Amino acid sequence: MSNSSSFNEFLLLAFTDTRELQLLHFLLFLGIYLAALLGNGLIITAIACDHHLHTPMYFFLLNLSLLDLGSISTTVPKSMANSLSNTRAISYSGCVAQVFFFFFFCSAEYCLLTVMAYDRYVAICKPLHYGTLMGSRACMKMAAAAWASGFVNALLHTANTFSIPLCQGNTVDQFFCEIPQILKLSCADSYLREVELLVVTACLFFGCFVFIVVSYVQIFTVVLRIPSEQGRHKAFSMCLPHLAVVSLFLSTGMFAYLKLPSISSPALDLVVAVLYSVVPPTLNPLIYSMRNKEIQEAVRKLFQLVLVQQQ
Repeated sequence: MSNSSSFNEFLLLAFTDTRELQLLHFLLFLGIYLAALLGNGLIITAIACDHHLHTPMYFFLLNLSLLDLGSISTTVPKSMANSLSNTRAISYSGCVAQVFFFFFFCSAEYCLLTVMAYDRYVAICKPLHYGTLMGSRACMKMAAAAWASGFVNALLHTANTFSIPLCQGNTVDQFFCEIPQILKLSCADSYLREVELLVVTACLFFGCFVFIVVSYVQIFTVVLRIPSEQGRHKAFSMCLPHLAVVSLFLSTGMFAYLKLPSISSPALDLVVAVLYSVVPPTLNPLIYSMRNKEIQEAVRKLFQLVLVQQQ
């Protein structure tokens, strides 16, 4: 039997063996990555530079963009580099780092989305108490708790995953080091340890999911009672982007980790992995800026400032 400690590297799944298609994959991922960098970078810069956006909602949105940048930067650049250099290899330490940082950013993002649901709930259902409940110190603590939760969760899973002996080789059937695919390489008796930890994490994530659902049930109950159409439209415009991001993040992630083994295949796993690891960080800035006039105005001012400085 081979043990994980004897591996110097893992072999990732290649999108294709044809050189022309490898270059096409590189260019496609490069375009997606640059779009994610530009979109999230603009949101971070606009919020940081515009004092009108120094509110709890945009503070959490800035943190969300930072997490999106982190998650997509963990997986996509290595896949691009492998396609460009026609290789599948990733070092053992690189694989450990990928697992840790990807799980860290995704876990922290889910916790942050839960916090953002609470922010929307307080803003709409308890507007008179908003300044007290969502003060700057409280927001800092909630954001720090989301980041810390992601760190602890990632540390536990990474340490547990790579302490399990790997008996099935070192070929990972995914374009990045993903825990479910690494567990397929483990010994059957050792696999149960990670399953127990996954069950505990799933319970915590389900608790966050229930909290988000309950929050939005109460939000929509209050919104539908608002007499003015303009008031309802403003409330919906505040909530719908966040709800769309939550739906995109949860639907792709849950399908990736909870789908039945009978419908699993390398091609399907690859498509699902792209959907939950690449698509949300790229689309989130578009979702938040599409209906948000304050973000659009801040970005417009940012472009004007850059043009003035260049003249």
